[in-house]
Amino acid sequence: MNLREPHPKASLWRKSQGSRQEVLRCAHVTMVTLALCLSGVNSIAQTVSRESFAHAEVLRDRAMAGSSAMAIVTSLTTEVGPRLAGSEAEGRARAWALSALTERGFANVRNEPFEMEAWQRHEEGGEILSPYPQALAVTALGGSVPTEKSGLSGEITLFETLEDLQSAPEGSLSGRIAYVGHAMQRTQDGSSYGYFNKARTAGPSIAASKGAIGYLIRSVGTDSHRFPHTGALRYDEGLPKIPALALANPDADQIERIAAEGKPLEVRVWVDSSAVPAAESGNVVAEIVGWENPQEIIVIGAHLDSWDLGTGAIDDGAGVGITMAALELIKEAGLAPRRTIRLVLWGAEEVGLLGASAYRDRHAAELDQHVIGSESDFGGGRVWKVTAASQSEAGDALFGEIGRLLAPIGIAPGSNDQPGGGPDMSPLIAAGVPSLRLHQDGRDYFDLHHTADDTVDKLDAASLDHNVAAFAVFAWLVADSDVGFRAGSE
Repeated sequence: MNLREPHPKASLWRKSQGSRQEVLRCAHVTMVTLALCLSGVNSIAQTVSRESFAHAEVLRDRAMAGSSAMAIVTSLTTEVGPRLAGSEAEGRARAWALSALTERGFANVRNEPFEMEAWQRHEEGGEILSPYPQALAVTALGGSVPTEKSGLSGEITLFETLEDLQSAPEGSLSGRIAYVGHAMQRTQDGSSYGYFNKARTAGPSIAASKGAIGYLIRSVGTDSHRFPHTGALRYDEGLPKIPALALANPDADQIERIAAEGKPLEVRVWVDSSAVPAAESGNVVAEIVGWENPQEIIVIGAHLDSWDLGTGAIDDGAGVGITMAALELIKEAGLAPRRTIRLVLWGAEEVGLLGASAYRDRHAAELDQHVIGSESDFGGGRVWKVTAASQSEAGDALFGEIGRLLAPIGIAPGSNDQPGGGPDMSPLIAAGVPSLRLHQDGRDYFDLHHTADDTVDKLDAASLDHNVAAFAVFAWLVADSDVGFRAGSE
């Protein structure tokens, strides 16, 4: 069904003698007060029209019937490919996004550039020297310093957990390569990632503080393939920077089997990498401008950069496709919300949320006009739960209605205590911007995350459409209202 055709639940999409703007304004003459219809509280003044709810329902159904999300992510990953932060490829991704958004007729399409120090991978590898010589499937962690051209050789000391490494006596790893294994498990919500990821981000400097000359980690992933998982590390100031690499899970198993025999285990690893002190990244922005309160912003988006091993389809081409398609769906319906919906494709997320921080700083003066936001950054799995943060009764009531509209497609409301909103939302959340999170099924996400296996063939178009439906309902209903979510907004 074309959304411009008549629909019994959306009278505003019928042809009219007057302008669309006039029709939309007239639609808000009859309002449904959330206090009366939803929460039973008489003092709340914020309102949402009956037509807005009808439009949201049709947007949901239209997305489920098929959206442009798969075509978008296929275009990005085919025409640009991997998009390492600060690289020439990330620059091509911004050009791709600016062109795609302009072609779709969105307003205020622009790049908001910022400067960063970029890291580049050139060559890497590893091997067991003794007792059983063989090659290892490894990848350098993002930001790792290089080894000498001849590589780095040393005997391995194994630690089961990062805490065990932390407990090692100072100087006990002098001249040795530290290895940390772990037991990250598959979960629907990816809840184990935050804990085990510390072995990747903090581990190299902890190992260096004990005297280690190199660092190896079992990949932070849940697959059993020989695809090592990269990801950013964080060197501590004042400590030596040592080369750091991740082993594919089967190779980590091999290391542990050999070590269990009690024989000395010597390996050689090599990394060729470099830094670009003043590289350019940027955030790409596009909008549907609100007709009544254009200064009030609803943010949706994803991050445009990716790691360089695969083509960044899961992380985060999927999010780009989902949120761009949701905005496109609203625009193609001929709908004009009361507030502005802003799509942000953040740059340089993978190396430390640099684009998110740059966006916060650039828009600091208008953050109090940012009504709410949500990012898609957990692959292409279907949404199974929605959570949101609100400090107002009207906000809670509207979230309840969003949940009601999403329930028919299998999305249930969850606890709203700590909703999140996506990594790039973190700086905005810290600045007081409310957030909503559409929780995706991520049971296979960490099979692919940050690996060469992160490619577009792993995505399912119907699952992406499911996400588009949820984002379109959320963005439209909040934007076509004057509901506030902050304390004192009622």
